[in-house]
Amino acid sequence: MELVPFDKCWFAIQVRPRYEFLAACILRGKGFEEFLPSYKSKRKWSDRKKEIELPLFPGYIFCRFNAEIRAPIVTTPGVIRIVDPNWPIPDSEIETIQAIVARRVPATPCSYIKVGTRVEVIAGPLAGVSGILVCNKNQYRLILSVTLVQNSISVEVDYADVRPVRENPHHAIAAEQRNTGREMMPAMA
Repeated sequence: MELVPFDKCWFAIQVRPRYEFLAACILRGKGFEEFLPSYKSKRKWSDRKKEIELPLFPGYIFCRFNAEIRAPIVTTPGVIRIVDPNWPIPDSEIETIQAIVARRVPATPCSYIKVGTRVEVIAGPLAGVSGILVCNKNQYRLILSVTLVQNSISVEVDYADVRPVRENPHHAIAAEQRNTGREMMPAMA
């Protein structure tokens, strides 16, 4: 079996803030196949309201090119870097986003939250509560734990109502030291 080199694969390109449309236009002018999914957002200023077009992936554009020929990409105005030139984006992921854009399905950017991430609920009856996000059979749940008694409960949450928690590094280190110390203590009967 012969391995095919990265011939015309999709890659993510990081660009300077608010340079997405310019960099995409320049890459298109250079003959590259670029993809910059966008959405319309209504903005209100003190004197007017306007609908503007914004990138769905702020700070990134997607481009199909041969990974061995990077110079025309990285010398494009606004381009910071190719995110990982050794790791192309699967065509299926780009095709899915292209299908959503082509069908004009309303889409907006949101935080990427992996299952297992510590999150805080920002809306609904659990607003302000934080825990670990888990998913079981397409149902998102928040795990809340009492460390001292080493027990947890889970409650159903809406994925749209959670955001990642930025932990204070001092608290995370202290908690890790407490947990490590507790695991080393012998169990009392």
